[in-house]
Amino acid sequence: MLSSGGMLGNRYEREICSAARSLEVVGERWSLLIIRDALFAGVSRFSDFARRLGMARNILAARLESFVEAGIMERRSSDDSAYDQYFLTDKGRDLAPIIVALTKWGDKWQAPNGPPIIYRHVACGTEVEQYVQCPRCNYNVKPDELGVTRGPGFGSGPLANRWALGRH
Repeated sequence: MLSSGGMLGNRYEREICSAARSLEVVGERWSLLIIRDALFAGVSRFSDFARRLGMARNILAARLESFVEAGIMERRSSDDSAYDQYFLTDKGRDLAPIIVALTKWGDKWQAPNGPPIIYRHVACGTEVEQYVQCPRCNYNVKPDELGVTRGPGFGSGPLANRWALGRH
């Protein structure tokens, strides 16, 4: 069950940011590894997650339950097994680009012997790339070319007023 403080015990109440809100749900150190194994290794059983990740069973149970409550996974009982299985929902599968991006960053900065795994397009076998792309001009935007503006969920008041947005 998610506590009132979220999975990390922090609601980031001083943040007006969807990234901070996302971290409340998937920001704990094991979370993206569980999702990675569900996405790319087809893991669905509690015992398989526990064995692959080597994590404490109570922590795994709490993470899986929080994913079910957040709509990232659904728990299914099987008629031929006494054990529940956990499957990603569309909301959970939408985390795939985040896993790929984090892996690509790790390959560049944390993998001295080269990438330990490579994500490929199943249909043609080509290694996938990760970009921030402008949908209007199809340009791959570099980090120093990104800007931010206030969106419809930004709100107003003292919290919003403390934000000084960068390039727009």
